[in-house]
Amino acid sequence: MIQNKIVVGISHGDINGISYEVIIKSLMDNRIFDFCIPVVYGSAKVAAYHRKALNIANFSFNNIRSAGEANVKRANIINCLDDNVRVELGKSTNIAGESSLISLENAVNDLKNGLIDVLVTAPINKDNIQSEKFNFPGHTEYLTRESESKESLMLMVSENIKVGVVTTHLPLKDVPEAITEEAILSKLKIMNKSLMQDFRIRKPKIAVLGLNPHAGDSGLLGTEEVEIIIPALKKAKEEGILALGPYPADGFFGSDNFKKFDAVLAMYHDQGLAPFKALAFNSGINYTAGLDFIRTSPGHGTAYEITGLGKASEDSFRNAIYVACDIYRNRAEFSEINKDPLQHYDISDKEQE
Repeated sequence: MIQNKIVVGISHGDINGISYEVIIKSLMDNRIFDFCIPVVYGSAKVAAYHRKALNIANFSFNNIRSAGEANVKRANIINCLDDNVRVELGKSTNIAGESSLISLENAVNDLKNGLIDVLVTAPINKDNIQSEKFNFPGHTEYLTRESESKESLMLMVSENIKVGVVTTHLPLKDVPEAITEEAILSKLKIMNKSLMQDFRIRKPKIAVLGLNPHAGDSGLLGTEEVEIIIPALKKAKEEGILALGPYPADGFFGSDNFKKFDAVLAMYHDQGLAPFKALAFNSGINYTAGLDFIRTSPGHGTAYEITGLGKASEDSFRNAIYVACDIYRNRAEFSEINKDPLQHYDISDKEQE
């Protein structure tokens, strides 16, 4: 932290998408500098290109060489790219993919070295970023590798609903094999801990969805619920986790049952994210729970089709900044509350006599 303000590192994502539009729009409100210091890892030249395309005249970045030089009352930017980088609005290019990775690597390096407090990642193109250095389905998997914990949970967060998934960026045909007792229990442990330390929920109540239609109908439409999910829930209960289910996914969201729980664990990506985005597309954010550092992102993608048109909503990206800062404070408070106030001593047999 600098002057009791949280330093928010921002990787700029795909330079041909809406990233710079939502970043700039989010940082144009000066009230954001009351509680955080934004540091964008990107390119002043690329930012200027987008400002011109969007006809934004009343905003500028403060150019710095390192996060330690950040101005506490400005939107700061660290130049990571060659000045000759080419912007092609709305197009997927190799240069855009390379630029995404360079920004991400620099931001993660500073995060791990304590130069920034939290990381907010702007959307990448999961195809053009692929390289020898980045061979992952998305941010979540890459950041999990970079974390000391090596385990994570994709947790979609909005004001009214939180949805995590057992499997993330996995082809649908591979999902059933990946649904195991161990996987479900692992995600439940991460979710339960995150709800307590990151979101200040004292006794989390978690709903778990079934894999099959109608949650298998007692084995008629599939046996995963009976053979895998229910045993995992029993083990979770033995470990003090309040996880109920399995619930049929369609009726669960359609009947507003989700409002009775602190979070929902879905079995696969679209089972959880489709209803979440239907309910909270503009405001919802993506949080990678379980890591030893804090990372959030907006709930949308690169949106090439509206790049440069000024139509992108900054609400999700702004909320990603807010949530990252809230989690940072909540973790600090959780750590302080649970710190053992008593000093312990080893008493030898001689001292006991």
